[in-house]
Amino acid sequence: MAANRANVTFNDGTVIEVEKGTTIYELSKLYQPKMNNRIVGVEIDNETVTMDTRIMRNTKLNFIDYTTQNGYKINKGGLEFVIVVALKEAFGEDYEVTFDHSIANGLHMTIISDKKFTLNDAKKLKIKMNEIISNDERIYDLNVEKNEAINYYNKVKATEKAQNIHNLTNNIVTVHKLRSYINYFYNDLPYSTGCLNKYDLVYLKDNKLVLLFPSPTSKYKVPEYIHYQNVIKCFEESKNWIKNLDVPFISDLNKIISDCRIENFIKIAEIDFNNRIHNLVDDIINKKSRYVLLAGPSSSGKTTTTKKIAQHLQSRGYEVLVVSVDNYYKDHKDIKKDKNGNFNVESLEALDIKLLNKHIKELIDGKKVSLPSYNFATGEKEYKNEPIKLGTDAIILMEGLHCINDAMTPDLDTKLKYKVYLSPFIPINIDRHNYISTTDLRLLRRIVRDNRTRATDVGETIDYWNTVRNGESNYIFPYINKVDTILNTSLVYEVGVLKVYVEPLLYSVKSNSSAYNEARRLINFLKGFFPIPSDYVPDESILREFIGKSVFENYN
Repeated sequence: MAANRANVTFNDGTVIEVEKGTTIYELSKLYQPKMNNRIVGVEIDNETVTMDTRIMRNTKLNFIDYTTQNGYKINKGGLEFVIVVALKEAFGEDYEVTFDHSIANGLHMTIISDKKFTLNDAKKLKIKMNEIISNDERIYDLNVEKNEAINYYNKVKATEKAQNIHNLTNNIVTVHKLRSYINYFYNDLPYSTGCLNKYDLVYLKDNKLVLLFPSPTSKYKVPEYIHYQNVIKCFEESKNWIKNLDVPFISDLNKIISDCRIENFIKIAEIDFNNRIHNLVDDIINKKSRYVLLAGPSSSGKTTTTKKIAQHLQSRGYEVLVVSVDNYYKDHKDIKKDKNGNFNVESLEALDIKLLNKHIKELIDGKKVSLPSYNFATGEKEYKNEPIKLGTDAIILMEGLHCINDAMTPDLDTKLKYKVYLSPFIPINIDRHNYISTTDLRLLRRIVRDNRTRATDVGETIDYWNTVRNGESNYIFPYINKVDTILNTSLVYEVGVLKVYVEPLLYSVKSNSSAYNEARRLINFLKGFFPIPSDYVPDESILREFIGKSVFENYN
């Protein structure tokens, strides 16, 4: 091979010889016909690179679309930028948008304007978005000096973005340009807008919209909109709380840290969380519930929350029994295996539902019952616990993946059930266009906990994350609208504490790992957060479930 030539290997193993200096963008046009969807990005050695990158050596390219987790985030970031630009061009510079939080394969956002944003306005916005997308317009990455970026954002009155950049340690920052608009996003963006053609825009009310787009859990199609009113309400209540504290953005929290006021702020946040528990317990008692059924996605803090609820009920004079549904798995020999030969322990069919319902009914009827403990090492239930007998007014708390699905407790009186969905809906934003993903927060929690309690390699946790999320989509999310209440289990300060624990773990992921790109994305995300020492975190905090030294670790 000539010295000025290099071999390029594509996703499907095809190898072609190209002239050195050829851009990846040129090669993407050659490979696009082999992809089922539009290419949104490219990876080399497990790391996202720009399409402007020139081939200078033998290289293996991995072109990605929105069906991968990385491609999904690139696609979402591109759509966000298009919305920002389309809004300004269709309605004027006085219009602004804030991206509030994720919701059901979509993104909840608010149009900021003195005027009411109507359904017709939403249609007009979509027309402008389609124009930008159909033109396949270039999105440029610009490396600028830090002070230049700060001055620009102060000039356009995006002061929280200016402060975030001020807090970075690097002197050069990468910003993005689409048409004449400059913006700053924490995820990689696509090379151009043409790949962003699959989306929908749903108008709600009161200047609220939802952007829908494909995700790995939506089977790569634009999902139908499902209105989770209680989820939106939960976020709004939390956002109003931090607004009253005047801490809407990370830069505001960082100021509290740098001013040595974080210890008191943590106390305030913990009181707020305990108030949520207190109000929840009030509702349980008022409705005369006997079965409290709690479910939530991985790392939502179910264990600590359940025990806190138990304590609050006990403080009101109620007898309480906490039942972990995980102890009612069928013996491994009775669990069906999936197509790969693995035990499908996330399926409802993996639980011994008849035995669970029999035991709960017997307890409520005042009978003595010996409850099982599940031995995950042997894959069998064990009966080593002393028999339990409950009083006539006792309340049973059940925590597990399927608890808000009535099919798990078909023999229990529906009128006596109280169903709770838990999730950490952290309300604070990085800035108006970058929110903290609930999924990212849960992943950070899980990385720290799994490494601490199971010595699980961080790369393994990241690689398994999509499997976890698929289980949540199948077995929890369809039942959210049927619960009695939604409990926000986030603490507004917690990312700063998690950063201290998780950053070294993320840096340990080697470049040849399939988790490397995601680890680097999370490292970049954490750069804007000032670290917070865990000394100020009380031992009864839900955060202790993940970082350790929780008072509830030996609580029964």
